[in-house]
Parts: sequence; structure tokens; C-alpha cells
Amino acid sequence: MLLPLQVFCSLTGWLALYLVFSQSQRGPEWNCRLVTLTHGVFIVILTAYVVFIDGPWPFTHAGTDNTVLQTQALAICLGYFFFDMGWCLCYGSEGPVMLAHHVASITGILLALTMGKSGCETCAAIFGSELTNPLLQSRWFLRKLGRYDSVLGDAVDVLFIVLFATVRVGVGSLLFYHEMVSARPSLVTKVGGVVMYMLAWLFMVDIAKFAVKKSRAKYKRWADNRRLDEGKMDGCSEKMKDE
Repeated sequence: MLLPLQVFCSLTGWLALYLVFSQSQRGPEWNCRLVTLTHGVFIVILTAYVVFIDGPWPFTHAGTDNTVLQTQALAICLGYFFFDMGWCLCYGSEGPVMLAHHVASITGILLALTMGKSGCETCAAIFGSELTNPLLQSRWFLRKLGRYDSVLGDAVDVLFIVLFATVRVGVGSLLFYHEMVSARPSLVTKVGGVVMYMLAWLFMVDIAKFAVKKSRAKYKRWADNRRLDEGKMDGCSEKMKDE
């Protein structure tokens, strides 16, 4: 009975925070993304403590019994995903891939909580997944504020791409391997790991396409500006000759 209560309290807390942010009259998506940003920062700090300090180490103890702190972190995260999934369905803001990610995340956390096992690797997966989330939200806010086309916007994009590739895909691949070769995790947990790993690669493909597109646009803008500057210099030179 304690576990459902924890999840319900988490859901209520995130909903209450959304209602508080709604007082700003900025719009539903702005308020929801503020909640998402808050959750991202909080859950990254919490799962980092769970994984790197409290333990056990997910690469060697996959499938072991959940600790109290792991259970609390998963319950908090599950409450948030229930809130965000409900918001996305209500406003129709996300496509099928993101909705599939939400469903897979909710299912994976529910499995870890109900079975009482695999909490360490689930928390590690949440840490890797949410690490880039604050950057993603920051990018959206910069666009809305008209400050995305700047050095800060470029820095956010580069950091997001690097972290996603190195942590979520790179370290995530290592975690996925240890999950698959370990005898402790259940079959259904391993299937869930396969689904999440495939979704990570789908996101990685989209991010790679975005990186190539933005790089080409940046290069084209730089080349156009250079030609423009050269044209101005040639014009000045001709004018000086005439004088």
C-alpha cells in the first residue's frame, strides 16, 4: 500500500507544481516544460546519488533487489511520467515515438517496482535518459525567447548532442550489454531493455540528422557572409581607385 501512495503523492506534487506555474499565464506548454525541466534537474541529481554513491553498481549488480532509495526515486519518476503522459494525450503535443518512449518508461519503472528487482539499472537508465532533458528544455525556452540563434543556443545544442551520444548511447550500450549477459534480470526486464535501447537509437538517428542539417545551414550562412564581405571589400577597392 505504501508504494501506490508514494506514486500518487509524486503525481499530485507534479500536478500541483504545474498549477503553480500556470499562474504565469505563459501557456500550457510553457508551464509543462517548466515542470519537465524541474523534474529533469531533480531526478538527475537523485539518480546520480543512487547510482554513484548509494549503490550498488548497475554494471555488476543488475537484477538485484531494490534498495529503499531506489524505490523512492522510481516512484517519484513514475509519478512524473504519469503526469507528462496525461498532459501529452490531453494536448496532443507529441508524436508516436515520444509516446512510445513514455509508455516504455512507465512500463519499465512499474516492472522494477512491482518485482522489487532491477532498481539499480533502472535508475541508471533514468539518469542517462534525463541527463540531456534540461538541455532539451533550455533549447525550447531559448527559441521562445528569441535567443536560440546565438552562441548560447549553439553551446546548448553541441552539449546536448555530445551528452546524448556519449552517455545515453555510448554508456547506455555498455549498460545494455551487462543487462543482457547477466543471469539475474528477468526475461521481461531484458525485453524492456531492448525496447528502450532501440528507442535511444531512433532518437540518435534524428539527432544526427538535425546536427548535419544545422551544420550545413551554419556553413552556408558563413559562406554567404564571407562572399558578402568580399563583395564589400571589392567595392571599396574600386571606389578608392576611381578617386
